[in-house]
Amino acid sequence: MTSTETTRQPRLLAIFLIVAGLVGWFAAFELTVEKFHALTNPGQALGCDVSVLVQCSANLNSWQGAVFGFPNPIIGLGAWIAPIVVGVAILAGARFPRWFWVVFNVGMLAGIVFVIWLITQSIFVLGTLCPWCMLTWSVMIPSFLSVTLYNLREGNIPAGAGVRRVAGALLSWIIPLTLAIYIIVAVIAQLRLDVLGSL
Repeated sequence: MTSTETTRQPRLLAIFLIVAGLVGWFAAFELTVEKFHALTNPGQALGCDVSVLVQCSANLNSWQGAVFGFPNPIIGLGAWIAPIVVGVAILAGARFPRWFWVVFNVGMLAGIVFVIWLITQSIFVLGTLCPWCMLTWSVMIPSFLSVTLYNLREGNIPAGAGVRRVAGALLSWIIPLTLAIYIIVAVIAQLRLDVLGSL
């Protein structure tokens, strides 16, 4: 690793982490408010209940909506603070050691695994698309990709030179890569739920 690489500040990554963190936190906040509304007004439709297919109620009221014994949005309220803080710290000039980036990446990995599980549960089990959940998915996917590819490129995650070059190339294509994943999820949802047919 060259001295330029070790001192390079990932400012674009920092800005993205802040924006993604704010969007994710906002989605978690809205879901939390909807959960409170559901608890205080049982049986009443929620503001995010657009149709039988597009709604939050089924997700929030299912066991999948409280995997650890409390509403999932509470996890988001806490977890999305991390990328915001990391992004702000980088812009303020902080330089994190390798172990920090690895730990942060492990957190992102846990987040994307949880999101993938929630996507499969929503599409294949509950048969609904929760608007605020989908907003969370939409920022979690590029967040995980960006942090992981950055860490591979910079050598924070041990990898050979070839892997680092590929990670660097993919990082510059993060937008089309993310869009491709969105399309895959959308196609799966369409095939399973006939989203277009329900409009």
